[in-house]
Amino acid sequence: MTQPSRDRTPAGDGPLGPPVSPRDVVAAERLLLRGRLEVEGRLVQASNATLYCSIEGEGLRAACVYKPVAGERPLWDFPDGTLAEREVAAYAVSQAMGWNVVPPTVHRDGPYGPGMVQLWVEPDPDVDLVALSRSDDEAIRRMAVFDAVVNNADRKIGHLLPPGGDHVYGCDHGVCFSTEYKLRTVLWQWRGKKLTAEAVQALERVEAALRDGLGRTLAGLLTEEEVEATRRRVELMLKHRIHPYPPEDWPAVPWPPL
Repeated sequence: MTQPSRDRTPAGDGPLGPPVSPRDVVAAERLLLRGRLEVEGRLVQASNATLYCSIEGEGLRAACVYKPVAGERPLWDFPDGTLAEREVAAYAVSQAMGWNVVPPTVHRDGPYGPGMVQLWVEPDPDVDLVALSRSDDEAIRRMAVFDAVVNNADRKIGHLLPPGGDHVYGCDHGVCFSTEYKLRTVLWQWRGKKLTAEAVQALERVEAALRDGLGRTLAGLLTEEEVEATRRRVELMLKHRIHPYPPEDWPAVPWPPL
């Protein structure tokens, strides 16, 4: 699934003030959990039901993506009806790493039942995503480390969301956290290379958080085996301190890569 563009821009400043920023995590989470969702359209390129919505409440407003569980297509290698929880779990890991690479994401009820709701991040149209994905940009390198932790089976170029500046967000994390090694990504340029000190520190934060709050959060979203597999991946990366290599028995790059 790719992050499609739309033929409209976010609403301008109005009575509720400017839209909530993805960097304002507390306000964004509160709005996503409590705000009133209004479906404005469907992102037709997405393989699962992916609805573009406006959300407002308590003096806040934003655009967001709503993926109801009822709209998930069955997959042969992931349990039915679990993709929304995996998206929320990926956000929890992103926060524990301290990198904020996943936009604020919650699990809540909506017009078509429970599902994932994620703050919309509008990518900078002037950024060449193909060139960015092939670069040695530090923000992209962080994404590669994050993907290794969550065992992302589908990191496509179109899932990269650079809003401007030196930060990059990523979306579409429904096929993560398998107990089998399924890392499939367009970001292999650091394979086998030594992890940065920043990455090691982020992994150490996740390792500690898995013994505390993050562990409890993931236990409510994933199976016990999936949480344990996440812990093992972090431990292995800290032990060897290198970026992982592509799997030998699994396609290493998603198709299509965009």
